[in-house]
Amino acid sequence: MLRAVLLGAALAALPVTAAYAQTSKPAAAKPAIKLEDKYATSADGTKIHYVASGQGPLVVMIHGFPDYWGSWSKLIPALNDGYRTVALDTRGYNLSDKPQGVANYAMPKLVEDVDAVIKAEGRQKATVIGHDWGAAIAWNYAFAHMDKLDNLIIMSVPHPANFGRQLSNSPQNSDYARNFQKEGSEKNLSAEGLASMVAGSDADAKAKYTEAFKKSDFAAMMNYYRANYPVGDNAPSTLLPANYPKISVPLMVIHGMKDTALLSMGHNDTWDQATKDTTVLMIPDAGHFVQRDAASLVDSTIRTWLDARRSK
Repeated sequence: MLRAVLLGAALAALPVTAAYAQTSKPAAAKPAIKLEDKYATSADGTKIHYVASGQGPLVVMIHGFPDYWGSWSKLIPALNDGYRTVALDTRGYNLSDKPQGVANYAMPKLVEDVDAVIKAEGRQKATVIGHDWGAAIAWNYAFAHMDKLDNLIIMSVPHPANFGRQLSNSPQNSDYARNFQKEGSEKNLSAEGLASMVAGSDADAKAKYTEAFKKSDFAAMMNYYRANYPVGDNAPSTLLPANYPKISVPLMVIHGMKDTALLSMGHNDTWDQATKDTTVLMIPDAGHFVQRDAASLVDSTIRTWLDARRSK
């Protein structure tokens, strides 16, 4: 387990002496960098909206369910003074196209959406960050386009080779996904309800999420589960085979240990699926939306980790 580095909250900042703390001045706030609304056209003609900012090595961020590009509103300014940050609205969400039918949400199409964004930015390589369904897409992007990755950062979702172990050991934690696969499940969703689930008591974030979800397609959200989520003997043929290629770029996995859907044990042995350095950050007090629940720790850790691996 030498390749797995377990980071705790104590690494969020270096200790300073009392004398230094009393005399040092607060760092000046960084000026905000303009966000650009842009679109890429995927291989099947679907238009993918994304928000871009900054200059430098490309960092692509992929949200999950229920979410939109604003999931990364805190990480973007933590990176965009040294990196070109790109945050997608995945198909079906917010300002991206919303093609009809389950087949339009199969994993190969989701992977090609990410590739289209990287191409639209005129880049050959990128660091890819994903949470929830975005993490599943990020894993699969790595399997399909390893040569186009600088680094891979995963939040919450285990490597597919380990996901079955979690499904077997705690099937009740996946009941929500099986319910989502049922015909008509989207009728139980509302923009306000989904926004409350993500934003909680944060009124400003809740308003932004509600606006984004009103522009989204609830059936499309459910189609991610119908097209890709494995259930017993009915696992869809779009899933990749069990002999996954090793992750041959630096890998970081971040997990909130209060996540009740995806459990920390799912990440055990992740390092056996990689040939490069693997960092695992377990955060005891964060839940599923770890990038919101522990934003300061997540953002500072990602910045430090990327800086350390940046090509000179």
